[in-house]
This record gives sequence, structure tokens and C-alpha cells, in this order.
Amino acid sequence: MKQCIFNWSGGKDSSLALYYCLQDPDIDIKYLVTTVNDAANRVSMHGVREELLIKQAESISIPLYQIRLPEMPGMTEYDDTIRMHLEKFKNEGITHSIFGDIFLEDLKKYRDERLAEIGMTGIYPLWKRNTHELINEFLELGFGTVIVCTQERLEKFVGREITKELINELPNSVDVCGENGEFHTFAFKGPIFSKTINYKTGEKVFKEYAAPKDVNDTCGSSPTSTTPAGFWYCDLILDAK
Repeated sequence: MKQCIFNWSGGKDSSLALYYCLQDPDIDIKYLVTTVNDAANRVSMHGVREELLIKQAESISIPLYQIRLPEMPGMTEYDDTIRMHLEKFKNEGITHSIFGDIFLEDLKKYRDERLAEIGMTGIYPLWKRNTHELINEFLELGFGTVIVCTQERLEKFVGREITKELINELPNSVDVCGENGEFHTFAFKGPIFSKTINYKTGEKVFKEYAAPKDVNDTCGSSPTSTTPAGFWYCDLILDAK
């Protein structure tokens, strides 16, 4: 049985990849691993509050492991921090790291190179799958997810739950899974969760970044991205009902 960590962003791709992994008797997931902005107590890239992340892990019943990072880490600082935690996992007997990536070759190469440095291997359950098929399967399985971050041009979608109707509204230039960094999501229900995570939408905020420094910045998805850009974020607030 493969001893694994699962790189958990809290969004739809992570959720579907985890769903597949939980069906595989050869995979044993020890931790959900999430990078968290230490200054804001929010999930890196997605901007989701830590308390919602914790609720997800409790509902999934896999221990949450947070990697705390400064708000804008440089590439060297990011790599050193991640390596330190990966070495800890390796010393615990963990050999594999699971990701929800679909088709970003440069990001996969970056991940695999970092893992290989310490003798670990990446697993990619969604790799090269058709994104239209994936999003339809996600919805048909009963998952629910809300868009928490979008590129500037997609402002009207931030804060909305993904439905087949919303997918049909997306511009043709936008990948329906947001795999090019167009948007990120928060999954609040589905077959991997024992309980629905109830939330309320809060403030909508626009942030502009001079140039993403690494894989954790803003809504970007590539470690090589250097294009200045702006993003809309919709705050989600835990609803205790």
C-alpha cells in the first residue's frame, strides 16, 4: 500500500482527485496538506479562511497538516520550506504525494523534480482528463463548490456556485475547470464529506499583484508565471447553523 500525503487546496479538483483516491485500496492517505498564508490565516491562492479549511478536514476525517508560509514568499524560501516538510513526511515512511493537477506540464515537472530530490513520487489522478468530462462528473457525483477567486475579467462569477448553467456562461477562452488559473473554488459538499460545510458569502475584494513570485501567489497556477495581474476574491464566512 502506498503511504501518501494529499495536497489539499479545498477546491473542486482536489475534491474529485481525493474521491478517486479513496476508492483505491492501494492508497493510504496520512494527511491533507495545505499551504496557508500565515499573516492572513487563509489558504494560499484561494484566500479561504482557515476555519473553513479545518471544517473540510473534519468532514473528510483525514488529519489536516498546514504548511504556514509568509504572504509573498520568494521561490527559494518556498522551496526550502516545502522541502523541510517533505523530508519530515519521508521520515514517517510516506513515499507518495498526490495532486489534483490536470494538464499544466510545467507545474507537474516542477512538482516531480522537487519530490525526486528527496526520493518521493507524485500521483496525479486527474492527469490529462478532459476538463468538460471532469466538471460534469464532479456535479453528477453530488459535489457542490463555490468560486472564491477569479481573474479580473471574470468578476461576475466570483461568489457563485458552479452549476451546469454557470459553466455554459463561461467565455470560450476559459477552461471549465479553471486549470489555467482563471478561477479557484471551495468545495462544501459531496461524497467525500460526512457533513455539508455551511457558509455565507461576505465581502468581495479586488487585489492586484505586480508579479507572482511562485506557485502559491494569487490565483496563478504556474511557478514560472511573471505576468502582472489582478484578481477578485469573495470572502466566505462559516455559517454555524
